[in-house]
Amino acid sequence: MIAMIALPEAYIQQMKEQLGAEADAFFRSYAMPRTQGLRINPGKLSATGDAMNRLRGLFSLEPVPWCETGFYYEEDTRPGKHPYHAAGLYYIQEPSAMSAVELLDPQPGDVVLDLAAAPGGKSTHIAGKLGGEGLLISNEIHGARAKVLSENIERMGVRNAVVVSATPQQLAERFPRFFDKMMVDAPCSGEGMFRKDPEAVAEWSPGHVDMCAARQLDILESAVTMLKPGGRIAYSTCTFNELENERTVEALLRRFPELSLERTERIWPHLQQGEGHFVAVLRLSGDAREDAAPAKRPERTDAARRSKGNRGGRRPGEEAIEQFRRWASESLIGGSLPLPPGEPVLFGDQLYWLPSANGCPFGSTWLTGLKVLRPGLHLAECRKGRIEPAHALALAMPCGDRAGAARQTIRLDANDTRIVRYLKGETLPAALPQQGWVVIAADDYPLGWGKQSDGQVKNHYPKGLRKS
Repeated sequence: MIAMIALPEAYIQQMKEQLGAEADAFFRSYAMPRTQGLRINPGKLSATGDAMNRLRGLFSLEPVPWCETGFYYEEDTRPGKHPYHAAGLYYIQEPSAMSAVELLDPQPGDVVLDLAAAPGGKSTHIAGKLGGEGLLISNEIHGARAKVLSENIERMGVRNAVVVSATPQQLAERFPRFFDKMMVDAPCSGEGMFRKDPEAVAEWSPGHVDMCAARQLDILESAVTMLKPGGRIAYSTCTFNELENERTVEALLRRFPELSLERTERIWPHLQQGEGHFVAVLRLSGDAREDAAPAKRPERTDAARRSKGNRGGRRPGEEAIEQFRRWASESLIGGSLPLPPGEPVLFGDQLYWLPSANGCPFGSTWLTGLKVLRPGLHLAECRKGRIEPAHALALAMPCGDRAGAARQTIRLDANDTRIVRYLKGETLPAALPQQGWVVIAADDYPLGWGKQSDGQVKNHYPKGLRKS
C-alpha cells in the first residue's frame, strides 16, 4: 500500500457524480501501487521461444489481457536498465495505454498516421502490427518530444516510419483523405495518470478539463479530413471525465455525420490492472463525400534543397545509395540489407531510406515544407570516399548468420560487464579477423557499432545515448 494522494476537491466531486456507488472503490485504488508494463517488439522476438523465456524469468512477466504483446513486470526488476532495452527488444509502457492500438487494429500494408505520437508507445506498437509493411507517419508538434519519439522508433528498429513535427492543421492540408488508420492520442487532463504523476494532480482544474476538451475536438476535426473513406480512427485519452471522452466523441459525430462509432472501451484502476484509459474507435463511411481537395504532391523537397546536388541529372541520393550498397556488399552478410519499398533521400551528408506503401503516392516530394526529424530509416553518413553506418541501421539489422547482419559481430552475454562499458562509450579490446566496422550485440541483439583497429574497437555508440 502507498500513501493516499491528495486529490482536488472538485475532482473528487466530479468522480462521485460520474461513478455513483463505484466511487469508493475507485478512490481506494489511489492507495494501491501503480502498475508497470512493457510491450515486446515483434520485429525482434516472438512471444514464444528461449528469448521470451529469458525475459519472463528476468522481469517476472505476466500477460496483459488486452494486448498479446503486453506484459506486467515487477518494479524492482528494472527492465529499463537492462541491455535488452537498449537493443529494442521491448518498450516500457503503461498497460492500459496498450489498449488503443489493439482496438485500432492496423494491418500489414496499411498507411497509418499517429497524430500526437510522443514519446512513441503507440507508434512503436503500430509499427509492430504493420510488421515492416505499409507506411507509418508519426507526428509530434513539440520539437523536444519529437526528438524522443524519433529515438524510440530507432531503438525499436522500425524501418517503415517517418517522424515529422507539425500541427494537425498543417498535416490536414498536406494529407486530405490519405490514411487507412489514424491514432489520435490527444493531450488531455491526465486524470488516469494521477497515481503515477503528481504533477498531473497539481495541473488539474475544471477549467483545464474544459480547455482540453475544446482542443481535443479541434484536433479530431483536422484528423477526420485526413481519413480515407472506410478508414478508422482510434481516439484515446488517459483521463476519466466524460467531457473529454464521450461528450467529445458525441460532438465529433454531430460535426461529421458520415462518421460512425464502432465501440468504446474504458479501463478503470479499480476494475482492471491499469492506470486508466479511454478509447473510442470511429469509422468514416465508405461513400463519404470528398469535402477536401485530393492530396496534392508538392513540387520540390527540403531533402533535395539540402542534398549535395543533382549531378548529371541524377536524383538526390542516388550516388549516396550506390556508395552505401558498395559498403554493404563488403560489410553485411549477403551483401545487402532487406529494405521496404521506398527511395533513398539525402539530407546533407545523411542518407535515409524513405519508405512507401503499395498503392500510396507518398514519396520524397511530400516532405516539402514539413519539419522532418526522421525521413525513414537512417542508413549512414556519406563522407567523401567512405561510409559511416548509422546507429539506427545497427538496431534495424538482424544478428547471427541471417542476410543483412554484419559480417563481423562481437556477441557478448547480456550480463557481460563489457556491455556496460560499451553503453558508456568506452573502447573495447578485440581480435577479429578484419579491421573495420563491427556490431556489438547483447546475446543475439545488436546494440550499435564499433570500429576495430589494432586490437581495439573504437566506440561509436551515440554520445547522447551513453549511460552515465
